[in-house]
Amino acid sequence: MAAPSSGGGPVIETKQQLIDWIAEGEKPKEDWRIGTEHEKFAFRQSDHKTLSYDGKPGIRDLLEGLQRFGWEPVYEGDNVIALTGESGANISLEPGGQFELSGAPLETLHQTCDEVHEHLRQLREVNSELGVAMIGMGFHPTLTREDAPWMPKGRYKIMRDYMTKVGTMGHDMMLRTCTVQVNLDFSDEADMVRKMRVGMALQPVATALFANSPFREGQPTDYVSLRSHVWTDVDNDRSGILPFVFDDDFGYERYVDYVLDTPMYFVYRDGGYIDASGQSFRDFMEGNLQALPGERATMGDWTDHTTTLFPEVRLKKFLEMRGADGGPWRRVCALPAFWVGLLYDSTALEAASQMIADWSADEVIDLRNAVPKHGLAAPFRNRTMLELAREALEISRMGLKNRALTDFWGQDESHFLSTLEQIADSGLTPAENKLAAFEGRWDRNVERAFEEYAW
Repeated sequence: MAAPSSGGGPVIETKQQLIDWIAEGEKPKEDWRIGTEHEKFAFRQSDHKTLSYDGKPGIRDLLEGLQRFGWEPVYEGDNVIALTGESGANISLEPGGQFELSGAPLETLHQTCDEVHEHLRQLREVNSELGVAMIGMGFHPTLTREDAPWMPKGRYKIMRDYMTKVGTMGHDMMLRTCTVQVNLDFSDEADMVRKMRVGMALQPVATALFANSPFREGQPTDYVSLRSHVWTDVDNDRSGILPFVFDDDFGYERYVDYVLDTPMYFVYRDGGYIDASGQSFRDFMEGNLQALPGERATMGDWTDHTTTLFPEVRLKKFLEMRGADGGPWRRVCALPAFWVGLLYDSTALEAASQMIADWSADEVIDLRNAVPKHGLAAPFRNRTMLELAREALEISRMGLKNRALTDFWGQDESHFLSTLEQIADSGLTPAENKLAAFEGRWDRNVERAFEEYAW
């Protein structure tokens, strides 16, 4: 979760400033980077209970322990709520204490996976001292809403109160879900549009391949990605598939209008959050915000507001792919590999664009809504999601081979797709494998997941 901007920067005079803000993200291909983000649940090894912030051990202990590796603390009041690193990476907390690494912008997937390995090494050292471990799944397999801790961050209190007004599962999303995502660059508006369309259309493919959340409170559900299902009733003003992305006139301005028309959460001033939930950013630009009468929005306020929208693909000065469940560390490397292969090679991007060229927005929405329950078996026209996934993986592998970026041993980046190709070869999502374990070797005791899948 991004740090607030403190409301700095110039006052917004025109909508063109907001369009230009997105355009500032344009980069030549040689400057494109890969930023990987991944969340996981921290728990006590002794009893598998979720860590609270100030418990013993607690999330505060983890944040303090990691500072031995050069991480600098970020405070909100007296509480450390994030860590920043010299590389541009940072560690932050989701509302229920989900532990997130937002990786540095890196050139290759080899560097991304090295970063993940180093993060894991640091965590293991600190965790072993505290008796703590972590697990990557899309939805916490045992935690109830009532037992979930809340992290001491002001924006989360505002979101917590507002969520109950706009959906039934907002608190589930905040407290009990984890994801892995990747941030990618674009060269110009046309390149952004093309990548946004491919990313939005194929996001359900990623959801299916990474589906890893079949349990709720110790019992199986009807879903292979309960995390993805939760997002269908969180706040539909700011989440889901964006149908206008498939319109002929889609571009920076259409996305800016979408952000402007999405209700606000807060304004950050003088180290604190002011509740502006449900209010209009357009009114804020005119000095008519009820929460701050007479004060006009700045570019810093705009930057904050863009972080409070959660579509399946989010546009800021880069593109965020947001559709995958959290999982084991080997799939953390696979998620950026999937999207880099599809979007960072021109031949692969053309093939992916052709793959989805005649898909309608309604079809993509229907596919997105089918995948949480049906996974790789979800139907699409006269095909299945499994067939779509295999086709997308072939294109991605081609793209990674075309990049021809090798590591010390001469391997190109395509080997990071192997774990996804194994899923596609089996036809079973990670969730289905866990359900089989639950009915078999786990003897219907989901606690076994904390032993088999701990990071």
